[in-house]
Amino acid sequence: MDLTPAAVSAEHDWVRERADVVVPLINETRRRLGEQFDTRVGEVDDAAYREAVDAVFADGEVGVNVAAYVRILKQLDVQDDYPGFVVDEVLGRELAATIAGGEPLRLLAQATFHFADVAVHTDGPAGRDDLDAALAAGFQTRLPGWSWREGDSPFDSRR
Repeated sequence: MDLTPAAVSAEHDWVRERADVVVPLINETRRRLGEQFDTRVGEVDDAAYREAVDAVFADGEVGVNVAAYVRILKQLDVQDDYPGFVVDEVLGRELAATIAGGEPLRLLAQATFHFADVAVHTDGPAGRDDLDAALAAGFQTRLPGWSWREGDSPFDSRR
C-alpha cells in the first residue's frame, strides 16, 4: 500500500461521500446509546459529518493514519471471516479512536465502535462492516450532541 498525498486525498473524498451510509449509522448508534443511558442525543446531518471529515483530514498526521486504516479495512478479508475477527476489530477500534481525538474521546470511540459494530452488516470483505462501524463510532463521538459535553466541566480546576 502506498500512501501518497493523492491517496490520502482520495480516501478523504471517499469518507466524505460515505455520508449516506455513515450518518444514518451515527444517528442509529446515538439513538441506541441514548436509550441505554436514558438521555437524548442530538442527531447529526450530512453537512456536520462532512465538516468533521474535513477537519480530521485537515490535520495531515491524523489524515494519513485515517487514510491507512480506511484503505486496509476496505480490502481486508479472511476466509470464513472468524479467524480474522481480531484484526478487523483492532483496526476498526483504532480508526474510531483516531477520528475521535485524544482522551477521553478516544476511549469512548473505541467502546462505541463495538456497540455500533454489532448492528452493522455491510456486503463485501469482512473489514467493510468494521470500517462503517468505525466511521460511525469515531464521528459520533467527535461531533456535538451529548449534554455532558455542553458547557463547562464541573471538574475544571481553573474555576
